[in-house]
Amino acid sequence: MTFSQAGVRAAPPATAPDSPPPGRRSRRPEGARPTWPAVTAAAVLLLALAALSLSVGAGEVGPGRVLDYLLNHDGARADGRLALVVGDLRLPRTLTALLVGAALGVAGAQLQSVTRNPLAETGLLGVNAGASLGVVLGIAVLGVQTSFGYLAFAFGGAVLASTVVLLVASSRGGGSPMRLVLAGSAVAAIFRGLTDVLIVNSPEAYERYRVWVLGSLAGVEGWTTLRQLAPVLGAGFLLAALTTRPLTALALGDDLARGLGHRPGATRAAVAVAVTLLTASAVALAGPIAFLGLLSGFLARTVAGPRIGRLTLLAALFGATVLTGADVLARVVARPFEAPVSVIVALIGAPALIAIVRSRHSAALAMADPAESTPAARRGEPAPLKPDLTLRHGTWSLLLPRRALLASLGLAAALLAAVVVSAHAGQSELDLARTFQAVFGYGDRLDVLLVQKFRLGRIVAGLAAGAALGLAGCLTQTLARNRLATPELLGVNDGATAAVLISASTAGTFGAWWAGPLGALVAVLVVTLASGGLGARGYRILVVGLAMSALASAVIQVAMARRSLNSAGSLYIWTNGSLNGRDLAVATPVLIGLAALVPVALAVARRLAVLRFDDSVASALGVDPGRVRLACLLLAVALAGLAVGVCGPVGFVALAAPVIAGRLAGPARVPVLGSALTGALLVVLADTLGRVLFAGVEIPVGIVTTVLGGPFLLWVLLGRKGSPA
Repeated sequence: MTFSQAGVRAAPPATAPDSPPPGRRSRRPEGARPTWPAVTAAAVLLLALAALSLSVGAGEVGPGRVLDYLLNHDGARADGRLALVVGDLRLPRTLTALLVGAALGVAGAQLQSVTRNPLAETGLLGVNAGASLGVVLGIAVLGVQTSFGYLAFAFGGAVLASTVVLLVASSRGGGSPMRLVLAGSAVAAIFRGLTDVLIVNSPEAYERYRVWVLGSLAGVEGWTTLRQLAPVLGAGFLLAALTTRPLTALALGDDLARGLGHRPGATRAAVAVAVTLLTASAVALAGPIAFLGLLSGFLARTVAGPRIGRLTLLAALFGATVLTGADVLARVVARPFEAPVSVIVALIGAPALIAIVRSRHSAALAMADPAESTPAARRGEPAPLKPDLTLRHGTWSLLLPRRALLASLGLAAALLAAVVVSAHAGQSELDLARTFQAVFGYGDRLDVLLVQKFRLGRIVAGLAAGAALGLAGCLTQTLARNRLATPELLGVNDGATAAVLISASTAGTFGAWWAGPLGALVAVLVVTLASGGLGARGYRILVVGLAMSALASAVIQVAMARRSLNSAGSLYIWTNGSLNGRDLAVATPVLIGLAALVPVALAVARRLAVLRFDDSVASALGVDPGRVRLACLLLAVALAGLAVGVCGPVGFVALAAPVIAGRLAGPARVPVLGSALTGALLVVLADTLGRVLFAGVEIPVGIVTTVLGGPFLLWVLLGRKGSPA
C-alpha cells in the first residue's frame, strides 16, 4: 500500500526551488526581487568611485601615477612624495570612507529590520549624541586636542549611550522595538542637553566641537587610526552577519521566531550590540554623519525587499558608495578648501530619499503605527471621572467639560505662581515685597529697571512662545493621532531656524522675527508638496520631513561654521532656545498671533476631535477632513514659526505640553487651551531654573527643557507596560 492509497497525498517530484511548474511562468513571491544585478551595478560604481577618490586631491598626482604606485611600476613606491600622497593620505582615507559608509549602511539596515521601522536611523540608539558628549567632555574637562583623544572619547561616549539605551529598553517588560526607539530618543535628548551645557560655558570647546560635528574624513592621516578601530569594525560586521538568520525569523513575529528555535530578546540585543560597534567606530573615525544609515537602508529595502541577507549586503554597498562619492565631492566643490562631508551626504541623500518615497514601489515599505489609527479610548486612557457641567438660562445653554475646566483653572493658577517666582528669582537679592512694588513701578529705580525691563520682558516672551509651542504640538499630535508627532517632524523647527540664521546676515545678530514663520511655512510647503499633499500616507510625510530637516540642518551647520567665534557662539545659544535679551517688543508679534489664532484653534477643536476617527466617519458627521487638516496644519506652522522667531527652537515643549494637558483634561477633549497654558508654564519654569541653577552662569531655556524632556519621555511613554504608543 502506498501513501497515496492510505489517504496521504504523495509528495511531488523533486525540483529546484526556483524552477516553475511545467507549462507555467515563474512568479516570484513578493519581496523576492532580482537583486544580483543591482549588487553588481553597485559594486562596479563603488570601485569606480574608489579609483576616483585615489586620483583626486590637493596634490598634483593623477590617475597614472596612482596606478604606478599601486602596481609599484618602475619602483614608484620609492618616490617619497608619491608614497606620502597616495600611501599615507589618499589610500587610508579612501579605505576609511568605504568602511565607515559600509558600517553606517549595515547599521541602518539592521536597525530598521529589528525595529520594523523603515524610518529608523543609526542615531536612534543615542550613539551620535553619546559620541558628541564624549568629545566635548574630553575637550572641555580634560583639554584633549589630539585626533586620537577625540577618537577614544567619541567611542567611549557612543558605547555608554547605547548601553544605557539597552538597559532602559530591556527593563519592565522586555525590549520591544517601540521601547528601543523611545529609549534611544530619550537618552539621546539627555546627552545632547548635557553636551550643550558644557559647550555654552566653554568657547574653546565650542570652537573645536563645531568643526568636528560637521563630519569629515580630512583628519584621516596614515593607518594608525584605522588600524586601532579595525578589530571593532570587524566584530561589528561579523555580529551583523551572524544575526541575519535570526532577523529573518524575527520578521515573522516573535511567536513564530520562538517556534523556529530563536530567541527574540537575544536577537534584538545582538543587533543592538552590532549597531553600537559599527556606528561608534564610524563616528569616532569620521564624526557624526547623519542620514546615511537611513538612506542606505531605505535604498536597499527598495531594491532587495525584505530579504535580510541581500538587504544587508546592498545597504553596505550603498552606504560605502554614497560616502565615498560625497568625500570626492567635498574635495572638489570648494577648492582649495574642503566642504563638510555630512552636508554633501544630506544634499545627495535628501532628494534621493524623497524620490524613493514618492515612487510606486515605496508603498511596500510603509509599516503601520498602532498609535496612528487606534482610538484613544482603546489605548488605555482613563475615562472622564465626572459628567460635563451644563449651564441653562431659558432657551440658552452652555456645556462646560468639568474635568477640562478644572484642569485649565489649575494650570492658570500654577502659571501665575510661576510668573511670580520667575519675577522674584535671579542673581540679585530682591525680596518678594520689593519685587511686587517694582512690578507696578514703585520702589527703588534700579529695582523697577531690573524687574520691568529685564525680567518681565523675558517672562512675557516665554509665556507667548511656550503657549504657541504647546498649542502647535496639540494640533499636530491630534492631527496625526500620534503623541510623538510634533512640528519637528514636518521640518518646521529646522526650517524656521535656518531662515532666521540666513536673515541674520542682513538684519543683525538674531535676524528678523518674521523669518521664523516664513521659514516654517516654506519647509511645510516643500514637505507637503513633495509627499503628495495632505492626504498622503503618514510614512511619506515623515520621510520627507526627515529629509527636509536634514537639508535645513546642513544649512544651519554651514552657516554656524562660517561665522566668527563670537557671533557663532551667540547664535549657537539661540539655536538651542534662549530667552536672553528677549523683551516685550520681541514678544509682541507672538502675542498678536496668539490673540488671533487661539480663538480659531478653539473653534476647530471640535471638528479636530472628530478626525480621531476614520475619515469616512468624519465625513458622515459633516466634517471635511481635508479642510480641517489644512487649517490645523497652517495654524501649527504659524504658531511654531512665531515661537522659533522669538526664542529659537525650544525642544520637547511641543511634545510634553499636549501630553500633560491631555492627562489632566481626559481623553474626551482636544486640550487646546490646556496645552497652551502648559506650554507657557513649562517655558517659564525652565527659564527660571536656567537662571538660578548655577551662580553667575545662565543655562538657555532650550537646554533645560531638553535635559528634562528625556526623562519625561521615558516616564510618560515607557512607564506603563504594553505599547507606549
